[in-house]
Amino acid sequence: MFRAWGSAVHVHRWLVLTIALVLTVGGGLWGLGVFDKLTQGGYDDPASESYRVDQVVEQELGQKPAEVVILYTAANVDDPDVARKVTASLDALPASAVAQRVDYWSTRQAALATPDKTRALATISLAGDSTDARQKAYEQIADRLEVDGVRTEVGGQVPTEVAMTEQSTSDLVVAEAISLPITLILLVVIFGTVVAASLPVLVGGLSIFGSLAVLRLLSLGLEINTFAVNVATLLGLGMAIDYGLFTVGRYREELAAGATPQQAVARAIATAGRTVAFSATLLVIALAGLLVFPMDFLRSMAYGGMSAVAIAALLSLTLLPALLSILGHRVEKGAVPWRKNNGPSENGLVGRLADAVMRRPVWFAGAIVAVLLVLAVPFTGATFGTADEKQLPPGDPHRATAETIATNFPAASNNTATVLLRGVDEAGVQAFTAEASKIPGVLGVAPKGAKDGVVALTVPLQGDAASPQSHDAVVALRELPSGGEVLVGGFPARTADQFTSISDGVPWMVGTLVLATLVLMFLAFGSVLLPVKAVVMSALSLSATYGVLTFVFEDGHGAGLLDVTPQPMQAGMLVLVGAVVFGLSTDYETFLLSRVVEARHTGLSTRDAVRTGLVRTGPMITAAALLLAVVTGAFGLSSLQSMRLIGVGMIVALLLDATVVRLLLVPAVIRLFGDRAWWAPAPLRRLQERAGLSEVETPNRELERV
Repeated sequence: MFRAWGSAVHVHRWLVLTIALVLTVGGGLWGLGVFDKLTQGGYDDPASESYRVDQVVEQELGQKPAEVVILYTAANVDDPDVARKVTASLDALPASAVAQRVDYWSTRQAALATPDKTRALATISLAGDSTDARQKAYEQIADRLEVDGVRTEVGGQVPTEVAMTEQSTSDLVVAEAISLPITLILLVVIFGTVVAASLPVLVGGLSIFGSLAVLRLLSLGLEINTFAVNVATLLGLGMAIDYGLFTVGRYREELAAGATPQQAVARAIATAGRTVAFSATLLVIALAGLLVFPMDFLRSMAYGGMSAVAIAALLSLTLLPALLSILGHRVEKGAVPWRKNNGPSENGLVGRLADAVMRRPVWFAGAIVAVLLVLAVPFTGATFGTADEKQLPPGDPHRATAETIATNFPAASNNTATVLLRGVDEAGVQAFTAEASKIPGVLGVAPKGAKDGVVALTVPLQGDAASPQSHDAVVALRELPSGGEVLVGGFPARTADQFTSISDGVPWMVGTLVLATLVLMFLAFGSVLLPVKAVVMSALSLSATYGVLTFVFEDGHGAGLLDVTPQPMQAGMLVLVGAVVFGLSTDYETFLLSRVVEARHTGLSTRDAVRTGLVRTGPMITAAALLLAVVTGAFGLSSLQSMRLIGVGMIVALLLDATVVRLLLVPAVIRLFGDRAWWAPAPLRRLQERAGLSEVETPNRELERV
């Protein structure tokens, strides 16, 4: 099937090239408009208790959340001149942008000023029913908040979201500016010719363009988080380079063996192209696992990643072979002086490494598994948070404002719970208030409002909203008897609910990944044990990656070098890292096993087939991992802690998976399996043969009997 497709692309190469370029370039130009549609919303679970509290407070009590918090500092905030200036500034804000406003000078609430009267607050609820609308409302007032002669600092949910969106967009430009030139240089070094090196980069750029078109199309009816574009860029460029590296490498290998360009294209697509299709399918399914979660920000990243990977694979199976057919032997143009024409050496470093693994498989497997398990240990003590101002760099003004407010105005910080009591009489409210005040971590209980039998209470909590103490306080508040219905919301409750929603969805995601891996890898290789081994290896690699991330980002070891603040990690970002790492693990596994199976079907023993596959693909897998590490490493330079976590996590996973796991542990385990590695029950083997997904035309008789 794939060989026939490669031949068809060669015959219609100019038509295929034209269609691919028109669709990706035209769609990408239109897709650039997605940047005006991106938001920082979508972190809440619409079915959660905290989300329900927000709806009741706004719709039944008529109180909109304070999305902008302004901190004013002066020698004396009670000074009439200060009061006049601040009040005039707030009165001048457009009514079209401000839905509600509460400030110290209009209300004289003691909680809105510090005891020494040097600081005071004003809070603004923005107009709009969506995250995008509220961010646009904030843009109308952002430049009008400064007050002459009074130090003015702005914080709150929406300004923080806007700052994160702007920083994310800026980081995206910087990451591309850094990664693309370095990647091209490395490809020239790896391939030895400028023309061959430029092809994967071209496919990567077009993959990003195409994914932008998909995201803009989705943004017409869905809320797309700003991180979706970062993920699309990371995976679009990274996977296109990986796929291009293997496809172009195989094409040149066939040319060197004496094939014509048409034969080389057909053979490259029948082998490397088939592997690209399988690995991309697995990665898309892995990212699709994010769709089981109810939060739009995880769904957004799934959309971005799935579109980028799918387009990278499609271009690698259409535009890339068309270009190779047109170029023919000219793919070798622009050769660099150090280029070597000979292929992988059987007696080179990888060959000697393979021999060592084949001689001592038990030693290698045992030592590597032990190391991976040790690396995973820190993750057993991990705690989880959500996106807040601490994702911004330490010197960011929005983060500094939030920290000042949290210190001086605990009731206005994000670590404040909102409790709703329904069907509770006055005596019950008083009793609930008294008991709630005794809960560890509760700083006090104050009335927030009441209407139609619903009483709202404000409960500021001590410390950080993502801390175990705040989580326990939320749980205790929800379990406190009241004689009626108790609902707890607010930022600490949303943090707890988000983790609950993610933890509830993880088994479904894991089940999807495992089932897809088992089925697709069986159809690809006709073995029962190899897919099971792939799942176990990926789980080990992912666990070790999580352990390293916990060691750095939460425990703080080396945090100073990365300029990050030790804190609970975002569960959503860890889920994304898990999906991508699992997909990449099976990606490299597929590339390796494809050549092992190919060698096995020529009549080689299992030991010799593993060695041959390792020699043929080992250097290429290492090169692919290095290139992807450069792409993700550029994102690791982001000033947003969440993006830095993704970048560092990917680098760690790639270093572990493409070297220790894929080049040492996997061959050692297959060597221990022996011929049992190729076993499958007769009915399943017949099913795999009927599926027709194997490109092996003359299966070895001995293999059929195993």
